[in-house]
Amino acid sequence: MSHPEDLPPTPIEVRIAGVLTGLPGVGLLVLGVVLLVHGLSTPPLPGNNVWAEFGTYAVLGLIFLAASVGLLFGRTWARSPGVVVALLLMGVGWYLLGPSGQPVWGVPIGLCGLAALVLLFRRPARAWALGMHDDETEEEAAERGGLAGRRAERERHEQD
Repeated sequence: MSHPEDLPPTPIEVRIAGVLTGLPGVGLLVLGVVLLVHGLSTPPLPGNNVWAEFGTYAVLGLIFLAASVGLLFGRTWARSPGVVVALLLMGVGWYLLGPSGQPVWGVPIGLCGLAALVLLFRRPARAWALGMHDDETEEEAAERGGLAGRRAERERHEQD
């Protein structure tokens, strides 16, 4: 059972990163719907499965949105998926900027990923993910076991 004292308050950096990781999720869902509508309104092409294409974009968009919602609601499990989304955004931005020659799309997408990554690795976000006490260092929190260690400490004190 989770108690409010188990988790430190969610830093604003984590919430902003949640918004930044949610933007591509919404974009993927919109892209999927646009491709589906276009695919259903044109004559079918051999080897083209518009439903599979829509499903791929929809699933990816929902995965990105799950990480985003987790960060917005202060769930520590969402930090790792948020980092993965940020790295994917940076890769897509680089590809659009360089090989695709579309800097109008590549620069903002890459900067969105970079900003999310920086926000998720700032000190307040790391302290939040480790469940640090105010008076301990990151090393002490890691040795304690992070949030799981904090819960174990609380349970030991309740049993005494």
